[in-house]
Amino acid sequence: MLVYGDQPRRERPRDKLAAIETALASGDRTRALIEAGELAQGLADAEFAVLGFDHDTPIQAAAMALCVAVAGGRPGGAAAARVDAFDLPSEVSVKTPEGYAFYGLYPESYDLAARSYAWPSPPFVIGLRSIGTSLAAVVAAATSAAEVVSVRPIGHPFRRELRLSAAVRARLAAHVGPFAVVDEGPGLSGSSFGAAADALESLGVAADRIVFLPGHGGDLGPEASPRHRARWAAATRLVAQAPCPVADWFADLTGPVVDAGDLPGTTWKVRLGDGFVARFAGLGAIGEHKLARARALHAAGFGPEPLALRHGLLLQRWVDGEVRPPSLDRLGRYLAFRREAFPARPGADPAALIEMARVNVAELLGEPAGRETARRLQALPLDLARPRPIHVDGRMHREKWIAGVKLDVLDHSEAHDLVGGQDIAWDVAGAALELGLSPAETAGLARAADADPVMLALFETCYPAFQVGLWTMAGDPARAAPYRDRLAQLMGASGAAEKAAHATQA
Repeated sequence: MLVYGDQPRRERPRDKLAAIETALASGDRTRALIEAGELAQGLADAEFAVLGFDHDTPIQAAAMALCVAVAGGRPGGAAAARVDAFDLPSEVSVKTPEGYAFYGLYPESYDLAARSYAWPSPPFVIGLRSIGTSLAAVVAAATSAAEVVSVRPIGHPFRRELRLSAAVRARLAAHVGPFAVVDEGPGLSGSSFGAAADALESLGVAADRIVFLPGHGGDLGPEASPRHRARWAAATRLVAQAPCPVADWFADLTGPVVDAGDLPGTTWKVRLGDGFVARFAGLGAIGEHKLARARALHAAGFGPEPLALRHGLLLQRWVDGEVRPPSLDRLGRYLAFRREAFPARPGADPAALIEMARVNVAELLGEPAGRETARRLQALPLDLARPRPIHVDGRMHREKWIAGVKLDVLDHSEAHDLVGGQDIAWDVAGAALELGLSPAETAGLARAADADPVMLALFETCYPAFQVGLWTMAGDPARAAPYRDRLAQLMGASGAAEKAAHATQA
């Protein structure tokens, strides 16, 4: 199934330096660390794109030194000035650090983990880009590291490898002490961690000199190679969880909270007593953007009331009441508001969405149906489309409407998937399926929201294809079933015809 995807953005390095300076001046060292890590990642990846491998360069060393200074609580002005003195590229491609944005990963946890270990000597710290860049800086500051670099694992997601210059390999081989390999995860395979350890062992580094600092204490995922799994089981792994006293963070707004606990079936969402809920919105700029959207939606009468954003958690008032889908008029006004209020960078283009639909339909209904899906969607007059990318809702499910208020409205356009910012037609297609709208009702909603008609025709297939992949990957076949049925309905006749033709030719 195709579900996930990166959504890199183009940013100017000197804008990042200014953002670091602003964050440090305001006392927001976490925001400064995230900005510094993104800058270092962008500069390193720009050089990797030219060279085809990771290499020792003065600009990367200066950018990492800035990260370490910020992580260590030192004044960052001199380190920033050293970066600013270089002939910086006009723009770099920056990737969102997923753990900070989506998964409640706090840099403080890596500081605690690094300090919990009796290092025999200062380690050589290796950060795996993207998020490993700033996390490596945290570990380097905590351990007074001998050296610190970032590297980019590349290749198939389950078989990553490193490409290192002779100078970087020589620098690693010359270190006689321990190595700290730092990243979030591991995920389905842990192959990024494995690639770093493979590279070190190829240089003669004994396995017992390699210390992993992952984002959780679990095993590698089901796609891990036997060799990587055996190494991981025997390795020293440092994991710590920074304390997150959520009730204390918001006590001035909620009053004393007796009952605080995770909500069933959610990640990083905590109900505080009877009147409030705190959900992870993201550290740094991404959380601030979601707070702004939450305020706008509430002011317009569509979303829960946001009260504060602290430590990446957004506090909102709890909404009680019965599930009640909106009237078509209210739904149209909601989508029209989103279209005007929340412009966004473009997400996946039509070609990427068609490929996603082809792959997911093929996995569900067979290759002939997948080919027919692609053929039909490619036949649309996509050259006539004029999409206007916005922060779509992305979850038009019936149960998300409580007492006339739309829940779960903030961040599906900034999730770790391939959809991203799309024309409001994505939400029209979603509403039509989730709320069981008739063709006439769907057409009326599209007019009210000013949805692009060509994109709507595309999304009527791509929306269920994405949702079926999402819920299948989540291991929830019951949630996936309606989307599978809709795709079977859409593709059934053509898929059957192509199957018959293929059988005849065979």
